[in-house]
Amino acid sequence: MLDRFREHLEDSGLITQGARVLVGYSGGADSTCLLDLLKRLGVDVVAAHLHHGQRPEADLELRLCEAFATEIGATFVSGRADIPRMCRELKIGVEEAGREARYSFFRSAAFETQCDLVATAHTRDDHVETVIMRIARGTGLTGLGGIPAQRENIVRPLLPFSREETRSYCDDLGLWTHDDPSNSDIQFSRVRVRKNVLPELRKLNTQADEAIVRLSNLAREEDHFLNGMAAASLERANIVLNGELEFLTRDLEIAFDRAALRHLPPVLCRRSMRLGVEALGGSLDHHQLSTLMAGIATEPVGSVTCERGVTVIEWTSEIVHLRTLNPVQPYRYPLVHPGETESDEFGWRICSEEGVSETAPVRASLSTTIEPTSLKGPLYFRAAESGDDIRPLGFAHRRKVSDVLSEAKLTLACRARLPIVCDLLGPIWIPGVCLDERARPLASTSRSRILSFGPISGNRGHNE
Repeated sequence: MLDRFREHLEDSGLITQGARVLVGYSGGADSTCLLDLLKRLGVDVVAAHLHHGQRPEADLELRLCEAFATEIGATFVSGRADIPRMCRELKIGVEEAGREARYSFFRSAAFETQCDLVATAHTRDDHVETVIMRIARGTGLTGLGGIPAQRENIVRPLLPFSREETRSYCDDLGLWTHDDPSNSDIQFSRVRVRKNVLPELRKLNTQADEAIVRLSNLAREEDHFLNGMAAASLERANIVLNGELEFLTRDLEIAFDRAALRHLPPVLCRRSMRLGVEALGGSLDHHQLSTLMAGIATEPVGSVTCERGVTVIEWTSEIVHLRTLNPVQPYRYPLVHPGETESDEFGWRICSEEGVSETAPVRASLSTTIEPTSLKGPLYFRAAESGDDIRPLGFAHRRKVSDVLSEAKLTLACRARLPIVCDLLGPIWIPGVCLDERARPLASTSRSRILSFGPISGNRGHNE
């Protein structure tokens, strides 16, 4: 098995040369096998064990796990979680709470121990059980893909191997392991699939496991292909929001031409909407997706709020607008002069310097020239506030800032992130929108205040 495992790592490239790997280590045969295999291949491993706070014997198991890791020369780290309390507070089941706790612990432990990858000991059996459970819940192609071999920095090197092989490996080498009683407790859905469903499927087809893996591989391949087609469809239907200020909300909102979406085959339209929502960190269940598709097809206007209220999708006769519900807290900070003021949170930069501008200021621009003698006190920036007004360049009268922003066709998310430069008298410049008339440079002024606004270098949004 060591030779086959080495060959699998070389072919898959899951673990690169020199990578430090944190192994999720429970003490069971699967994780013990994975930890020992990696150690024998010379991988720099850290054994990470999470105490779930559910069984009295877990304290002893933690000590035994540490002893085994130390014996084979692996670094050992541990953590504790209160799974019963998580279930009560989050109103989720034991299996889901355990999964959330484990991956949260793995991420933090990997950061603390400077590990490049997190390896979990999921086997082919886990993969097959997962596919069956998802079928029972009404999954689509993505769910049929089962457990991925890699997702971000999480890798699963044992997926080609069966649970029987990992146990035989440990038995043959006399490695210490222990069996978690929950692996035989039929109150858990995975155990019921393992003990009741899979044996019946194997009676129908002795190669049922291999058939399910084959189905999963085909589903993953077709899912990837359809995702590519859906992404291309979204790119063609994309509508740029907020003009030159679009960089402010790339990670918060995206919009598409409704007519273009309606002309897509339903399978691509559904997938496109799901991809768009996922790009903003949300997710759609079957009912929400069905409601959305029916609305886009027939209703003039409407909206759907995604699971857990993270994202909302709104449509009019012309556009379908996806936005993240991410309220911005009020802010107010001084503007650095001369120099640069940056917002890492919102991804913008304001540069302020003294100089001579050869061109007259333009009303709507990302750069402007300000008459320094017109300023009352130091400049600062903040979000728009109720009651703000400004006299746009070339206008004879003052106007509400809210009306000016609305006429500039800026979305609510953009207005919340757009900094308004003010002095003691109030707003003096709204980048990309307007400059106050009182700040117009005088013809006799030799030097002016030059401001420019734009994205932080290298700032990229989700839909770039």
